[in-house]
Amino acid sequence: MIRLENVCKRYHGGHDALDDISLDIATGELVLVTGHSGAGKSTLLKLLAAIERPTSGSIWFNEQNISRIRRSSLPWLRRNFGLVFQDRKLLMDRDVLHNVLLPLDIAGTPRHDAFVQSRAALDQVGLGAFERTKPAALSAGEQQLVCIARAIATRPPLLLLDEPTSNLDADAATAILKQLLAFNRHGTTVIVSSHDPATHRALPGRMITLAHGKMTP
Repeated sequence: MIRLENVCKRYHGGHDALDDISLDIATGELVLVTGHSGAGKSTLLKLLAAIERPTSGSIWFNEQNISRIRRSSLPWLRRNFGLVFQDRKLLMDRDVLHNVLLPLDIAGTPRHDAFVQSRAALDQVGLGAFERTKPAALSAGEQQLVCIARAIATRPPLLLLDEPTSNLDADAATAILKQLLAFNRHGTTVIVSSHDPATHRALPGRMITLAHGKMTP
């Protein structure tokens, strides 16, 4: 599904966030990306989602070189991804259901189908009863579950999650990790960045460790 070939990412000022990363991720894998703060975990996920481009090297998704993809093709590409980053970017003036609807609206999904898929996604994460609730009335863990529901509403083959349990209590974190395991068991490829040992113990996937932008054994 995903192949990285000698990928480097250098930011302005000469900082190498990633250095010579080569990696293959198969369809249906559960992959944990770990490492210290600043190791390059978030940068790696942003490159995989084509939010940023590598300075050098190639990134392939289903045999397409997404590191050189045209900007006009990005909306099509991102329909394959469910993205959950640390800044949740929930719309506080909309209820939970309409937050989850957003990517389906962008994709042009027929309205009836979009509502069906959004409600199904909320049911999957246990928030079906909160569809008319505004995000501000939810706990941090519930808000993160809304983000996950939004990410899976389009039924993408790949989920990318950056520190999904950051700043959550143990119960909320456990609920989220159980959901990620369930998605993976149903065939979704899941890539999670986390420095949290509890997350590593709860998700029995392949672990990739980064240190100062390099992969370590």
